[in-house]
Amino acid sequence: MSAAGLDVRHFTHADLPEIRQTLIDVHADAYANAMDDEFNQRFSWFVDHWGGNPEFSCVIAFDGDKAVGFAYGAPASPGREWWREYLDPAPEKDLTFAYSELAVIPEWRKQGLAERLTRTLMAGRDEVLAVLLVDTEHPRVQALYESWGFRKVGERQPFPDSPLFAVMLAELPLPS
Repeated sequence: MSAAGLDVRHFTHADLPEIRQTLIDVHADAYANAMDDEFNQRFSWFVDHWGGNPEFSCVIAFDGDKAVGFAYGAPASPGREWWREYLDPAPEKDLTFAYSELAVIPEWRKQGLAERLTRTLMAGRDEVLAVLLVDTEHPRVQALYESWGFRKVGERQPFPDSPLFAVMLAELPLPS
């Protein structure tokens, strides 16, 4: 198996009715061992929240007709970027893409798919920065993002029942 052979397709806000259930199903498969967590059970709310943004951007990888992974996000609201409280002074150029979610089903992990989805989602963005949150209890995931050009700038817990996240920032385009 190789991520290079998968069909990765772009989707937008207008496509949400068509892809919503696909995102929910892939997330449920990717997080099957953690779906008893109430925070994970609210994933459909996050899909609707992010997908409701008119500038929502999503990529989904397909193995034939089966969705096996996705990544999505949207431009951050100026002045409300997740990195802002940790950097003083703020970067001179601060237009930011908020990378909200990445999920890969277990059978497709460690095949390069997470990186392919991330790079495809970030390619050609107008923003100069990308920000994401990574559960601090997953240092290998944080290290993976660091290998793609992200760096930890702080920690935050955006919801009372969410994990503590590392706030990670990268300049766009991501380095090769």
